[in-house]
Amino acid sequence: MGAGTGDASPPSTATGADPRPLRDEPLSLDLLNTRWIDGGIRHDLLADLDGFALWLAGHGLLERTGGATPAALAAVLEAREALGAVVAAPGDERARQRLNAVLARGRVLRSLGPEGPAERVEPDDPAWLAAWLAADDYLRLVAAAPDRIRACANDECILHFYDVSRNGTRRWCSMSGCGNRAKASRHYARTRRHRAPKSTDDRG
Repeated sequence: MGAGTGDASPPSTATGADPRPLRDEPLSLDLLNTRWIDGGIRHDLLADLDGFALWLAGHGLLERTGGATPAALAAVLEAREALGAVVAAPGDERARQRLNAVLARGRVLRSLGPEGPAERVEPDDPAWLAAWLAADDYLRLVAAAPDRIRACANDECILHFYDVSRNGTRRWCSMSGCGNRAKASRHYARTRRHRAPKSTDDRG
C-alpha cells in the first residue's frame, strides 16, 4: 500500500462515539480490535475515514498524524494485517518480516534536552506514524510478557487483549460478554445432560 495513495482527499475528523465492544487495550491490540463480531455480523471500524478518525482520536493521534487521510489509513491497515499475522503465528518468519517492514518506516530519535533525555518518533512519511506506533507497541508487549497477549477464548469472537490480571488466567475479552455466554453455554449443556431421558436399554 503506497504511502501517497489518495493524498488529494481531505483528512477526516472524528465525530460520534466509538461503537466497539472492547476498548482501552494497548495500541497494537486495540488496532486488531477495530474488527469485531456482533450478533454474527462482522464489523470494521476502519472501513472508512470517519471510523479511522475515531480510532486516531481515541489514542490522541488525530492531530499528530495530520488527520485521518487515505494514506494514513492505508498504512494502518497494513500494520493491522501484519500484527494479525504475527499474533496468530509468532514463530512464522514471514509474519515477522511483514511486521518488520512496518517498523522500518520509522525510528526513535534520542537527544539530550534542557530537562534531560528526550526522544521522538520520526517516520519516513508522516502517514506512517500511527502504523509505526502500533507495531512498536507490540514489541513492548512482547518484551514485557508475550504469553499475556491473548485472543478471546470464545471461538466466535475475534477480539484480543493483554492480560494484566495478577494470576494471568484471563480467558475472555470481557466477563460481561463472552465470559457470561460461555458460562451460560456450559450450564445449558449440563442441564441437557441431566434431563436427557434414559434409553430403553438403560431402563432394563
